[in-house]
Amino acid sequence: MEIYVFDGSLVGLLSAVFTFYERKSAVVKLMREDDYQPDLLGGKVEVHSDHGKAARVWKGLVKHIGMEGLNRFYAAFLGEDAAGYQCLFDLSRYVFERGGDVMEDFGNAHVLFVSQLARKVHREKHRMEAFVRFQKMADGLFAATMEPDYNVLPLIRKHFTDRYADQRWLIYDRRRKYGLYYNGDCTEEVAVELAERVEKGDGVSLPQNLLAADEVLYQRLWKGYFNHTNIPARKNTQLHIRHIPKRYWRYLTEKFDLHL
Repeated sequence: MEIYVFDGSLVGLLSAVFTFYERKSAVVKLMREDDYQPDLLGGKVEVHSDHGKAARVWKGLVKHIGMEGLNRFYAAFLGEDAAGYQCLFDLSRYVFERGGDVMEDFGNAHVLFVSQLARKVHREKHRMEAFVRFQKMADGLFAATMEPDYNVLPLIRKHFTDRYADQRWLIYDRRRKYGLYYNGDCTEEVAVELAERVEKGDGVSLPQNLLAADEVLYQRLWKGYFNHTNIPARKNTQLHIRHIPKRYWRYLTEKFDLHL
């Protein structure tokens, strides 16, 4: 058995598929560099990310499974799952060796796993689109922080760019240390350093000293309105949790601790 070690990128994974056919390997275990530990049972093969090789594999996948299948493939990759990386690698081999579109062949374990993982990632994408709340900073920038289970920033990019095209904004993923920044013209991925208090906070609300004066006021008004319109006799916590799981409450303005 050979252990293919790649850098964790999509280009790296696709390059690993190309390397498999290049080396004519038999049994391959795919691992990210961060997860790799020397194994006496297998020889290590360092996979170098090659955009040219990756593009050839990507083009081949498009030919067989189409863009819809590739969207599912990409979403599963964003799931950042070790078993998922292996399944994507094995699925690619299955696609090329069988030929044709296999993405509905749920009798295949790799197809099923990738489909289920992609569904989880898309569910998280929709929840982030629904629950992320911007806060106006003192300099006029609208900022939001988030900690999704999966790397969904690439998937929510178009939604927020289309919806908030009239203002500058930043959505920062605290877990993965990067964000999306819209400058009023285009959206790009950025690596930013946030203050330690923001990084280690329990919630996603930004400290009040960073916010615009009217933003603090609006948050207090909204929280007051929410508390006054809430009818205790009609409270249904189970239904509330079913629609908005507790781990998403921290994104809602009415749940913010405004004394932080």
